[in-house]
Amino acid sequence: MSDVLLRAREDGIVTLTLHRPEKLNALDAELLGALAAAFEELARDASIRACILTGAGDKAFAAGADIAAMANMTPAEAEAFSRRGHAICAAIEDAPFPVIGAVNGFALGGGCEIALACDFLYASEKAKFGQPEVKLGVIPGFGGTQRLARRVGLGVARELCYTGAVLDAQAALRIGLVNAVVPHAELAGKTLDVAKAIAAVGPLAVSACKRVLLRGADVPLTDANALETKAFAELFATGDQREGMAAFLAKRPPVFRGTH
Repeated sequence: MSDVLLRAREDGIVTLTLHRPEKLNALDAELLGALAAAFEELARDASIRACILTGAGDKAFAAGADIAAMANMTPAEAEAFSRRGHAICAAIEDAPFPVIGAVNGFALGGGCEIALACDFLYASEKAKFGQPEVKLGVIPGFGGTQRLARRVGLGVARELCYTGAVLDAQAALRIGLVNAVVPHAELAGKTLDVAKAIAAVGPLAVSACKRVLLRGADVPLTDANALETKAFAELFATGDQREGMAAFLAKRPPVFRGTH
């Protein structure tokens, strides 16, 4: 693991920490590469139940892409950079386990886009969110225009992207960008508690929920319901389903193993 991305593990819960605190965890090539490698590796680990993604220090989740590294890019280089960011966000979004964003400070530009790729977000009272790229003469390049609209609605996303406005944590909560705002000192504990709750239930079922919610959002309702029916039926061929229902009937806690 690179020094710019720290990893900790507690049982089946992995915490990844963006670690460039002297640069407000700005997303340079090294950090983006470390993120890509981490999610490629974790996606192959069937023992992972949940992932927490956060930033080092008290000021930033990620204050955006490294502008100094972007300033002299050619259009071809910018396209390659954007494609790389899209691939990383897709890897976060497509991970077979939930990824919870613990936003401890600035989540701007590419940092907001990385956060938007998480399944859901908890924010410190110090958090700030925004897509301020228009103030630099460009637009979001890691999927921000699309994921922001899907999370908060098209009208609000247009306003934020057109103005480059930065929202505080409470404003982000009001528009549905984050699930909850907690005191700064309680953010890590809150996020870990929710990750533990996820880790305690059937992992194959959680993975299926994630997959169906993600894929169903972009298709007609009848097609989305068909995805749900197929996933529901397939879980009845798993050891987790047999264990979960047997435990319920026996009035004992289930022991899920993530087995088919």
